[in-house]
Amino acid sequence: MEYEPGIDISENPEVYPPSDDSILLIESLVVRDGERILEVGCGSGVVSIHCAVNGCDVTAVDINPLAVELTRRNAAANGVDIHVSESDVYENVDGRFDTIVFNLPYLPVDEEGLLAKAWSGGPDGLGPLPRLLDGAPRHLLPGGRVVVVVSSLTEPRALEEALEGYEVRTLGERRLFFERLSVLEIEGFGSE
Repeated sequence: MEYEPGIDISENPEVYPPSDDSILLIESLVVRDGERILEVGCGSGVVSIHCAVNGCDVTAVDINPLAVELTRRNAAANGVDIHVSESDVYENVDGRFDTIVFNLPYLPVDEEGLLAKAWSGGPDGLGPLPRLLDGAPRHLLPGGRVVVVVSSLTEPRALEEALEGYEVRTLGERRLFFERLSVLEIEGFGSE
């Protein structure tokens, strides 16, 4: 499947495949040459590869070791250099970044299994968003941002509380037959 000119992505049935949310994120995310990007939950690597093709210095992590391997293979197949490792959010992440990107597991379901971690956001649909935001100051460069995908199915009050105190801007939206996806840019992090 081709996602933009020149990017071709292989898939693995045990890894979350690029879907409408991935494409919306790529279409909404404006990056600049030399930008330091951390993608949490890289899956197949399509977003990381998009960033690398556009001149970014990319680190990609995923909790699923099969996603880590698939991202490495897809990066090599597309001729880009991406540092890829296994990590649960920031667990094995060093360094600071201009942008942290995460196509969150946002569905309000509580399912078990490695592949289910890609979409199961727990009862409220927040998934690891609170941990992502709490740890961001230790991993963002001054003026850095977090960019995430959220769903209208996420519990609205829980999302509002999680984003309280941050500067939030919607970069893009897409309506699907049962939900509305939004790409949010979150700023206003102090540094540690």
